Amino acid sequence: MSKTKRPVTSEPRWQQGQQLELRISDLNHDGGGVGRWQERVVFVPDTVPGDWVRVRLVRVKPQYAYGKLEQVLEPSPHRVRPSCIVADKCGGCQWQPVDYAYQLQIKRQLVIQDLQRIGGFQNPPVEPVLAVSDSLGYRNKATYPVRVDSLGSKVQAGYFQKGSHQIINLNQCPIQDQRLNPFLAQIKQDIQQQGWSIYNETQHLGEIRHLGLRIGRRTGEVLLTLVARQGHLPQLNEQAQTWMQRYPALVGVCLNLNPNRTNAIFGPETRCLAGRPYLREQFAGLEFHIQPTTFFQVNTEQAEALLTRIQQTLQLQGNEIVIDAYCGIGTLTLPLAQQVRQAIGIEVQPDAIEQARANAALNAIGNVEFYLGTTEALLPTLSWQPDLVLLDPPRKGCDPAVIATLLQQLPNRIVYVSCNPATLARDLKLLSTAYELTCVQPADFFPQTAHVEAAAFLKRRES
Repeated sequence: MSKTKRPVTSEPRWQQGQQLELRISDLNHDGGGVGRWQERVVFVPDTVPGDWVRVRLVRVKPQYAYGKLEQVLEPSPHRVRPSCIVADKCGGCQWQPVDYAYQLQIKRQLVIQDLQRIGGFQNPPVEPVLAVSDSLGYRNKATYPVRVDSLGSKVQAGYFQKGSHQIINLNQCPIQDQRLNPFLAQIKQDIQQQGWSIYNETQHLGEIRHLGLRIGRRTGEVLLTLVARQGHLPQLNEQAQTWMQRYPALVGVCLNLNPNRTNAIFGPETRCLAGRPYLREQFAGLEFHIQPTTFFQVNTEQAEALLTRIQQTLQLQGNEIVIDAYCGIGTLTLPLAQQVRQAIGIEVQPDAIEQARANAALNAIGNVEFYLGTTEALLPTLSWQPDLVLLDPPRKGCDPAVIATLLQQLPNRIVYVSCNPATLARDLKLLSTAYELTCVQPADFFPQTAHVEAAAFLKRRES
């Protein structure tokens, strides 16, 4: 009996579990490599453009797939040895295997691509990325989830493993300010010795959820914050005093309560247990008081460099009225207020508005007013006719009502600061009906990651 022959087909296989060899040609917004096989796109994390790799397909669609790196057959000239021993596991940094000069090139290209693809700008005026002097040790804030190990016996803190909620236990981190490293291992040990319960996100039980550390880059002052579910932590005040005595740089220990079943780190209530509830920081020649839950850019030096670039481009004359929408604690509002006739800040977070007003008083800046509410609600109601509007919204970009108000009020100039090139491009496209995009300045606030900040400068069209 003859065996039945299988039909011969020239169609290439394209299925889960299949192994491919391909060249990585690009990086995407998530920091993963992008390659092509038989005119189909394959997304491969942990790869670098120029790598020739062997990949196993783990999720397959008709025209694209996600692959898992099996082996680097030929490394890219842009591939470098990561500075962190857990870089291949930790989800905190995506680009440690990529040399820094190439990171800057890719980030500029990502901004250009979104402005072209989403914004419809054929030749967007994107400047080279503002680079950092040191691509490590730059973060002024670290917030680590706290868990117990698989045996339920040892307290761990670190970042989540890529694509999971499994903790990569850390005692130091190369991208955070190195003055924070001595705290991490010892605080975990103290939590263990106190016998405090650790939060279980599946069961929504236990107490300690996160460990937060924040440092003033210029002052060296440190805040330590525990995030707990309900705050039932025996001997907590005594332990806080012990920490204050042990660490000379520590100026305050705080407890934040987050009783909700949520992925949000901080809850609505923060108590100061020892010292003071803020650290002092020097920024743009001013003093700021920063609390544990305050939004402040994690890269102090780069935020200051971008502010300088904004000031140089605007060449303010001193007679302008400036509205800073999404102003936070006045990080950009207060330095700009020193160069204009009147500055107005809008912010939706009550605590941030209180801190902005306090920071204005601290620096004796009197030509600034801060309003509590959403930008979409307040911007149309203000009696001021601004010469300049500064936008710095969250990643989702501006509410459509904000864009509509700007197109009605037509301030002479707009500066749009964004951490998301896609929503930036979307909103700039809407504004381009009345404004000319004169310059886009990317800045590397987040080295070793795929994230990029950018400031777009718009001038009202004469017509």
